[in-house]
This record gives sequence, structure tokens and C-alpha cells, in this order.
Amino acid sequence: MPSLRVAVVGAGPAGIYASDLLIKSGQDVTIDLIERMPAPFGLIRYGVAPDHPRIKGIITSLHNILDKPQIRLIGNIDVGNDITIDELREYYDAIIFATGATGDRDLTIPGIDLEGSYGAGEFVGFYDGNPDFQRTWDLSAERVAVIGVGNVALDVARILAKTADELHTTEIPDNVYNTLKENQAKEIHIFGRRGPAQAKFTPLELKELDHSDTIEVIVNPEDIDYDDASIATRHESKSQDLVCQTLEAYAMREPKGAPHKLFIHFFESPTEILGTNGHVTGLRTERTQLDGTGNVQTTGTTTDWDIQAVYRAVGYRSTPITGVPFDTTTHTIPNDGAHVTTTDGQPIPALYATGWIKRGPVGLIGNTKSDAKETTTALLNDWNQGHLTPAPNRDPQAIINHLTTNNIPITTWDGWYQLDQQERTLGQQEGRERKKIVEWDEMVRHAHAKALR
Repeated sequence: MPSLRVAVVGAGPAGIYASDLLIKSGQDVTIDLIERMPAPFGLIRYGVAPDHPRIKGIITSLHNILDKPQIRLIGNIDVGNDITIDELREYYDAIIFATGATGDRDLTIPGIDLEGSYGAGEFVGFYDGNPDFQRTWDLSAERVAVIGVGNVALDVARILAKTADELHTTEIPDNVYNTLKENQAKEIHIFGRRGPAQAKFTPLELKELDHSDTIEVIVNPEDIDYDDASIATRHESKSQDLVCQTLEAYAMREPKGAPHKLFIHFFESPTEILGTNGHVTGLRTERTQLDGTGNVQTTGTTTDWDIQAVYRAVGYRSTPITGVPFDTTTHTIPNDGAHVTTTDGQPIPALYATGWIKRGPVGLIGNTKSDAKETTTALLNDWNQGHLTPAPNRDPQAIINHLTTNNIPITTWDGWYQLDQQERTLGQQEGRERKKIVEWDEMVRHAHAKALR
């Protein structure tokens, strides 16, 4: 049999882990990792808060994978637009989609479209220097609400509560630092409709929230409540028990007098964003209570909070890829656990999915490894059992020639090293490890693509 040729669309953790598993399988395989952005690493580069160096350390392990000779990075390519799925199938025996999720899920409550109401993903894109997102941000609100009790909500709240100078030691670009210097937020309120045992925080991230001298985390003791199902959850999950212990400690301690107050509210279900003259002026919540099953029921008691900006951190959603089926309800590619399927569940030959585009934006970064295992196992079985038709054009240079002929500039792994060095040089000039380059064309230029978009 010829060497297996695979295109992995998306150079974030999901795509890189899938590539690694294919190599480690012992199969004779070559992989082209095709990425829409000029730089690799996806969620790690553009979805993790800049003050999380421990998590960003994952880049080191991803680097080691991309250094392997069986993998080639082809960046700055928008699959479905710069090159079609049918064209890709001319060059590859199989295609794995690992494009993740960066859009914000909707929250259907009145007032959600008011000025000052944002998706958390938009703000993450801003402070992480994603070139797809805006370069400035209105941070004039003194009292801010964050809806959601997951790690993204913690990240957003923490960035809003920290000072710009605290964050200047990270890789944030100048436009983010200068904008954060104008931040007026003094109170940040996180709202969850259920209780501590149902919060989706991870223990370390919740503890780290209080490490800044400028932030005081406040939990109302009345919000520390558990029913039988909640107690069972704590017994079954050490991680969830640690989350509850940390929240209890926040609720019982004496104030430390930090200037920025970060409140975590439980049993408050947002029902309406209030506004005047088209701008956010408040948030209305309805008090809930546990019903014995870990779920909640409403009490009819409402509270209007004096708020000038609202961020919804209720989950991400994926974006469709032209030429690939897409479920607009789940915002995922229809699949059977590995194979892309039609809307009526029929597997489509040679197309596979992994990561958030496959199962939705749930779980931690490491969960994409088990996803990748399921997907790559199915792909390898299909290949070895003769269920895949070898691509007609097997010359590795053919795809490059196709893109070059169509005047589509590419970035490469060698180009990433050059862009990486430039960012490190910019950072070292200010005593930092790196300073991220934001502008798309500037990234392409430093990566030495043949032409600019």
C-alpha cells in the first residue's frame, strides 16, 4: 500500500493530538496540518488568558509534535474558500476536521442586543490578540456582570479585575495593554443559576482568582447550599469537592480590603438585561433554589443589579466549513464519533472530525486526546481494510503548487519559528518573554510568506 496521506484541518490541540496519534500508530503516514490562521496552536494561542503560563506551557509539547518530520504545517489557508474540500481530496486519502470553536453561544433573554452586552468569546479574542477580533474595547463600565460559571467566565472576570500593569508582564500586545489601562471596572459580578456543586470551574483556576493583591473574591454565605444530589456530586468528584471547599473558604473569610471586588453569585438566573437609550444599565435575575436532584426551580423573587456591561460566558460554538455538513442546532459537524456523516447519519468516505467541532465545546484541553484516539483509530481501520480510495495526486508538492498557482500565500513551520522569534525579540525589549503580534499581514510578513493577502 502507498504511504497514507492525511490532511488535518486546524492546527490547535485537537488537530495536533490527532496528528501525533497517527504518527505513533506505526502506520506509514505523512500529514499536512492546514491552518486558517498564519500561526499554529489555535485555542492555546487565542483562547487561553495571557496570565495562565502554566496552561500555555502546553505549547512546548505541541511544538515537539510539530517538529516531527512526518508533519508539515500549511498556514494562512481557509479551507472551503481558499481551497475546496473536493480539491483537497485530490491530494489526500483522508481529511480530519479539527477547527474548534470561537463563536459565542446565544443567550435568549430580553436586552441581549443592547450596547454593552457582549459575548465572552469576543472579549477573549480582543485580549488574546486574535486578528479576527477588534483592536479596542469599551471598558468604561464600573460595575460589570459575567453570566456563567465556567473557566471562561473566570478568565473574563479576572482580566477585568486585574490592573493593566499586572498583565503587562504577559504576552499581551500594546493595543490590549493601552486599552486595559483605561479600564474603570471596580466591581465584577459572576452569576450562576445553580449552586456551588454544579459550578464548572476547575479547582486551580478558582483558587488562582484570588492570587492578585488587587482582587477580593466575595461569596455570599447564603449561596453555599447543597441538596442530596449536590452532596453526592461532591462525594463522587474530588475536583468538584475542591471547588466547593474553595467557595466555602471565600464565603467565610474576613475581607482583605483589595480595591477590586469580584462577587460570585449562585442561585441567580439572569432573566433580562435592562437598558436605557439602547445601552446596558442593569441586569435582572430571578432567585432559584435546589429541588433535590441538583437542578433548580424558580422562586419568583427577582433582583435588579446596577450593572453597565454584561458578558455572557455560556459556551462557544463552531463555525460551518463550506462543503461540509453542519448541524445548526448543536453547532457541530454531524458524525458517528469519528466519521463525518450526512444529516441523515450516513458516513461520508474519507472525512473525519475531532475535538470541539465534533462534540461541542465541553471538557478541558486534554479531553481532545481521547477524541483524537477515537477518530484516528477509525481512520486507520478504514485505510488498512481498504475502505479508503487513495488520492489520485500523491506528490507532496502538488498542493503547494496548487496554492501558489492560485496566488494564495502560505505560512510554514519554519515561518512560525521566524514569527516566534520576532515576538520574543519584541518582548525581550520590554523585559517580557514575548509580545504577541496582532495584525494578520504582519504575522504573514514575519513568517516570510511569498505574498500578502
